Amino acid sequence: MKRMTRLFGIPLVALFALLLAAAPSPAQSRREMQMMADIRMLQEQTQQLQQQLTDALTMLAESLKQISGRADEQTGATRKGFADQKLGIDQVAGDLRVVRARVDETNVRITSLSQEVEALRLAIPTYPPPTSTEAALTDPSASPAGMSPPAAGLPAPSPVPTPGPAGPGISPQRLYDTAWTDYTAGQWTLCIEGFSTYLRSFPRSEAADDAQFYIGECQYADGKFTDALEAYNRVIANYPKADKVADAYYKRGMAFERTGQADKARESWEQLLKTFPDAEVARLGKQSIDRLSRARPQP
Repeated sequence: MKRMTRLFGIPLVALFALLLAAAPSPAQSRREMQMMADIRMLQEQTQQLQQQLTDALTMLAESLKQISGRADEQTGATRKGFADQKLGIDQVAGDLRVVRARVDETNVRITSLSQEVEALRLAIPTYPPPTSTEAALTDPSASPAGMSPPAAGLPAPSPVPTPGPAGPGISPQRLYDTAWTDYTAGQWTLCIEGFSTYLRSFPRSEAADDAQFYIGECQYADGKFTDALEAYNRVIANYPKADKVADAYYKRGMAFERTGQADKARESWEQLLKTFPDAEVARLGKQSIDRLSRARPQP
């Protein structure tokens, strides 16, 4: 019996000791309660901070949304301003083109009217003033003392009119076009007459050098090389700054060659290369010089 008491007594004592050890003391309980209170306070503060952070993020998102909306509005307004400005510039450019076209048309009309006026002025025949003898013959009251009027039945001498330009009232452009039509049709005689009439009627026109050059072209095509030489020389001498001078140098060399004057032809082409090195016919002149060099017999 005692032995059993000893056997069961030891575990009971140990169990009681364990229970006493596991039971919290009052001081430990207070610390734990304080810790639990601090933990709850920290949790509440964390929740408040999270709520504040959420509110701040929400406000920031709203602000960014407003700023983005304002930026989009500003961008749209800027784009619209640029589009309106470009539209205005395009409209002004279109108006300028219209005005320029109208100015060009007006200049063409003014030029045409000037040519018409010049044609009319040149078409009006001019008569020299009558001499005293003619006045006495035609007007008895103007007869000087000592002279008797012409006998009855004798006709009074009529003044000789000065020759005027052919085709009175024809504009310069029409006259030039008519001669050009004859040139393209191979009517060399009519072409020469037309361009010669143009030069007599409008010697100071812008196309005067062209008319003189094409007179030479007609004569060259008709086989009148000597006359063509004279026409080309007139282009060079009378219109030194005209655009047909380079062509005249080249064709003069061709006319010299056709008349058997190879040295003068070379001189004309060399003058072309020296005076108008960038002209289109300068290349033809260089080829002609090379051709003469190859054709010349070697000593």
